[in-house]
Amino acid sequence: MNFQSGERLHALDAVRALALLLGVFFHATMSFLPGIQLWVVADVERSEVMGGTFFLLHIFRMSMFFFVAGFFARLSLQKRGTRGFIKDRLKRIAVPLVAGWPILIASIIAVAAWAAVRTTGKLPPPPQMPDTPGFFPLTHLWFLYVLIWLYALALGVRWIVLRLDGSAALRTRIDRVVQLIATSYAAPLVLAVPLLISLWFASPWMHYFGIPPADMNLIVNAQALTGFGTAFAFGWLVHRQIGVLQVWANRWQANLVVAIVLSVACLTIVGPVPIVTPAERNATTALYAIGYAVAIWAWTLAIVGAALRFCSNESPVRRYAADASYWIYLVHVPLVMALQTLVSRWSWPWFVKYAAILLVAFPIMLVTYQWLVRYTFVGAILNGRRHRKAAATEIGARLQES
Repeated sequence: MNFQSGERLHALDAVRALALLLGVFFHATMSFLPGIQLWVVADVERSEVMGGTFFLLHIFRMSMFFFVAGFFARLSLQKRGTRGFIKDRLKRIAVPLVAGWPILIASIIAVAAWAAVRTTGKLPPPPQMPDTPGFFPLTHLWFLYVLIWLYALALGVRWIVLRLDGSAALRTRIDRVVQLIATSYAAPLVLAVPLLISLWFASPWMHYFGIPPADMNLIVNAQALTGFGTAFAFGWLVHRQIGVLQVWANRWQANLVVAIVLSVACLTIVGPVPIVTPAERNATTALYAIGYAVAIWAWTLAIVGAALRFCSNESPVRRYAADASYWIYLVHVPLVMALQTLVSRWSWPWFVKYAAILLVAFPIMLVTYQWLVRYTFVGAILNGRRHRKAAATEIGARLQES
């Protein structure tokens, strides 16, 4: 493998797609979680396996996404320039957030009302909006909102650095530090330090859920900004010296072992049943916080490394999945909620219902992507314009080559 800073890495496209698609699996678990109801619908069949799955997916999924987002952000900035980058990010990130939010929130409210009627026989009362500064239900589109902030911060910091570091001496030192961290076996621990400090001082900290969510407020909480901002910034800086990725490709197995061991240890401490009370400040919580924060980065380095090791070649199937994954993540929540509501009162085993939700949801989302998005103005906004004739020609050429 010979990584070049100017080329698009197909492996990281695959990692981004994986992070987004895992979101469907993650949210599909939520009606089956044991203990207190956390979702608009609670299934009659609950499972601690679903609680464990929810917990494990929540550890690394979004941090891994933000790392890749930072990497591709600098790549896009190099290709397009500052003005082109801003225009592209507004189109691909801000427009889906602003245009998609009203449709999705209306759909979620409608499904929530149906779920309440199905469970209690009557419509729920209007929700009481909390008197919290900045309160706003961003729903699962919060990641787009956070990305906009991170893009703005990155451009602002870059502008300052370019003007204060005319000789590039500071950037050279930063590159050396990043290389030292990225190539060290202690990388997951070192990268975890900012988030670890932020989590420890969070008050209160709902430790079962790791990084506090940024989905209900326009003021991004310090822990989310620290955790996802660190991932984004490190992805940006790694793109400056892309060769360090080779080290991760060689060490993916070691990082995977660390990730699994620490994740299981954290799950053993808290258990598979969601805990909705704040963590106590004691030695056990400190060990848990260390394990959780390090596990985030061990998973990220392991999955990125494995993708670089096995998915570096161009693949039409993976590229299609990467393109479709954005649409799938945007629209999946109300669809998954509706399917969860439909099966919630059935007496089928939980694992049958969970599989059925996924087996119905994914074909629907893929069909809508293919026929309503991929070659339309919506697809042009999300992924750039695609042409049916050009796509068919490319597929035919690849078939002939194989």
